[in-house]
Amino acid sequence: MGDRQESLWQRIQRNMRYCISGVWNDTRKLWSVQTLKVINLSVRAFMDRDLQTQACALTYRTVLAIVPALAMLFAIARGFGFQNLLQSELFRYFPAQRKALESALTYVDNYLSQASQGIFVGIGLVFLLWTLVSLMSNVEDSFNHVWGVTSKRSFKRKLTDYTALFLLLPVLMVCSAGISIFMSDAVQHVFTDDLVSPVMHRLLACMPIIISWLVFTACFYLVPNTKVKFTSALFAGILCGTFFHMVQWLFVTGQVYVSKYNAIYGSFAFLPLMLIWMQLSWLITLSGVVLTYAWQNIDSYALHDKVEDISQAYNNQLAIAVAALATKRFKLREPALTRNELITEYDIPAMLVDKLLNSLQHAKILTAVLQEGDEDCAYQPACDPDDITVNMVNDALSAQGQNRFIDKADKRFDKIFSQINAQRLSQQQAAKDISLLDLVTEFSD
Repeated sequence: MGDRQESLWQRIQRNMRYCISGVWNDTRKLWSVQTLKVINLSVRAFMDRDLQTQACALTYRTVLAIVPALAMLFAIARGFGFQNLLQSELFRYFPAQRKALESALTYVDNYLSQASQGIFVGIGLVFLLWTLVSLMSNVEDSFNHVWGVTSKRSFKRKLTDYTALFLLLPVLMVCSAGISIFMSDAVQHVFTDDLVSPVMHRLLACMPIIISWLVFTACFYLVPNTKVKFTSALFAGILCGTFFHMVQWLFVTGQVYVSKYNAIYGSFAFLPLMLIWMQLSWLITLSGVVLTYAWQNIDSYALHDKVEDISQAYNNQLAIAVAALATKRFKLREPALTRNELITEYDIPAMLVDKLLNSLQHAKILTAVLQEGDEDCAYQPACDPDDITVNMVNDALSAQGQNRFIDKADKRFDKIFSQINAQRLSQQQAAKDISLLDLVTEFSD
């Protein structure tokens, strides 16, 4: 019996080791292996990125921005004459927060009445836009943090893109409502059969969840400042949209069981429930970003542990090769090298690509440029490509960071440092320095 228990325990340990680390050495393309890799990478990314803190920060930002956001939506809705329709759509999309929305709409009326008087017209509009852009900028930063992207959209692009989003949002919501009403009428007139009609009505009842799938998919696909595969975003969007509606259902059905909150908080009972709902909603959203990232980076993530233990020599060789490739393209007037190309065409893990590109930028070997019509940053030489040599790149990479800041040790070791530098210079002078362009003369990318 003891041997059986021991062998069972050993089997459990072996399976746990496989799930945690061994699965990355499994090259089979089985559905079960791929799913396990996605779950493994999702859990790792969720823990490493500290998404709980990110969700708390976004919840706080959302509370600050909820009244200005609704004010923007309803100001546009009033201009088009569909304020009541927009209000009913908000109640339909967020049934769990009906009381919170009713309270917020009261503040919205006061906000709009004050913002339309005298000096508050200009100040109120600027504050409103700044609050919305700030919220969306924080959302983008959180998404980029999951993807490991350090480059951000310019403030001009943020201002134009996010403002356009909030201008179009009420129109899209009303169009959605119009389509639902049109389809409902069409079903009543076309499908009169007792068997077909209930089925079509059930399909129409599923429209909100389908819209949630599309909204989450669009967010995961468009918000990160990097190239995202649509299939990865769609996979995460369907899962997150479904979970979001499950949370909605739990909050709506659970309203009966929160009488204690009403006894404690009175008319403010909706506030803690709204904060919990927002926190869970942002956790679902950030989890979806993690799933998108995991689904897209399954193959390259197998090298994750090796990337963390990469030697300095190999790191510098890769950096020189990337700089040489960017220099060659610039010299031949070809399209500049992009981060996404290094990931997809050379199978370099995303985290290593970011590390190499950041090092080359800090060393002033490469500089980032934004190509017209392309959101992905491209990279070209930061100086005359004919002047960039292998030793120059090596020295620039080695010189990054703080040097000689320990006074006592620097003084005691000064002679040793001098001999090391003299030895390095003599070796460089003895060996012929190679231009980066010479490295890629025979190379075809």
